[in-house]
Amino acid sequence: MNIPKHIAIIMDGNGRWASLQGKKRIYGHFIGSSVIDKIAIKAKELKVEYLTLYAFSTENWKRPKSEVNFLMRLLGIQIRKKIDFMMKENIKFNCIGDITKLPQKQQETILNLQEKTQKNSDLTINFAINYGSYMEILRACKNICLDFNSKKIDCTNLNEKSFEQYLYTKDIPSVDLLIRTGGEKRISNFLLWQIAYAELIFLDKYWPEFNEEDFVYCIKEFGERKRRFGGIDD
Repeated sequence: MNIPKHIAIIMDGNGRWASLQGKKRIYGHFIGSSVIDKIAIKAKELKVEYLTLYAFSTENWKRPKSEVNFLMRLLGIQIRKKIDFMMKENIKFNCIGDITKLPQKQQETILNLQEKTQKNSDLTINFAINYGSYMEILRACKNICLDFNSKKIDCTNLNEKSFEQYLYTKDIPSVDLLIRTGGEKRISNFLLWQIAYAELIFLDKYWPEFNEEDFVYCIKEFGERKRRFGGIDD
């Protein structure tokens, strides 16, 4: 089986799934958070190197305050719980996004998990928290301008590879496969630069229903596609 090196997932549909169960939206987020461990173990088993998960976008702040507050609390609880799991499974945790907008306690929890798992090597999980691709690319451009003004770089030599060093995902390969659950067929400001040549798979199944078999199905579908990167078949 042709295994993607880097898989990204938009974990969509928690709230809608909960509504269908006659529950509040926050119940869907709670159940959805438990799916992550199963998918991480399967990814490690299949020798996927990077798994990037869209946990909280820059646009998610627009949701009802009660839901945002719950998501922040859940985020802190789940990340604290992940320390033992990730150490046991030899998984490295990395956060992409502007976490300075998060409550101080959540920031400290995230930084603690990053530090403790830095030497783990079987799989790297990137959590996109307060992440938006527009923000990421604009941030990169601003930092390039600052480095140019301080004469750290010569912009005439700027290329794709050197630009990528200013992204949150520097030193991480581009996404091979993007999966979105929940029935929507859009990218929602997620990794726009990194998915330029990714294969896209959209599933109707909501994230709390997503399981290891669905994950393997997506990887098999990826393996059956021809990736031409602008070229043609021989």
